[in-house]
Amino acid sequence: MKIAELFYSLQGEGSLVGVPSVFIRTSGCNLRCSWCDTPYTSWKPEGVDLTLHQILDEVKAHPAKHVVVTGGEPMIAPEIIPLTERLRGLGLHVTIETAGTVFQPVACDLMSISPKLSNSTPEGPWAAQHERVRIQPAVLAELMGRYDYQLKFVMEKPEDLAEVRSLVAALGAERGRVILMPEGTDRERLRERAVWLVEVCKDEGFRFSPRLHVDLYGNRRGV
Repeated sequence: MKIAELFYSLQGEGSLVGVPSVFIRTSGCNLRCSWCDTPYTSWKPEGVDLTLHQILDEVKAHPAKHVVVTGGEPMIAPEIIPLTERLRGLGLHVTIETAGTVFQPVACDLMSISPKLSNSTPEGPWAAQHERVRIQPAVLAELMGRYDYQLKFVMEKPEDLAEVRSLVAALGAERGRVILMPEGTDRERLRERAVWLVEVCKDEGFRFSPRLHVDLYGNRRGV
């Protein structure tokens, strides 16, 4: 598998924020978000080829009970199914972070689904492909039906709420599983957007997520 990075840190987003976790970041993505915070896995994929044995040895070197398989888009990674099965075999809690555009019958304890809103669509030659792929209702329904899940939306402006409401209603998602997170890779932008976003969460009954890793370490890789 092509791995962009593999590291031990705290989960920075979602319902398990603050939990020590090993992160396996696959390289390669079928989307091209305009605000992508890991362009080295999408716009310009990079990484090294590791065997499952090498990946598992690195995971076992850390004391964490949680592992997060992320990307890029991990659901398009070769050997994603045997990787997750072997992680489960180690007795680890497995989170998959996905945009929800591709289904694979992975071993997963928390399916962290981040459907991409229209604020993610880039300009240029990738725009049509991204817009066509970014929301796949049948895949989202399959993932939500099979796994414990959270829906995590990246919010740029208050107007994004209309899209969130529409998709949550269409999917029949539980509001307590819907998480709104400010877009941004620097502390100041995150704070500015959090001010209005927490009020949205209070009004709508959604959950708010910080980006703890940005608060702690800034916009750095491997943290």
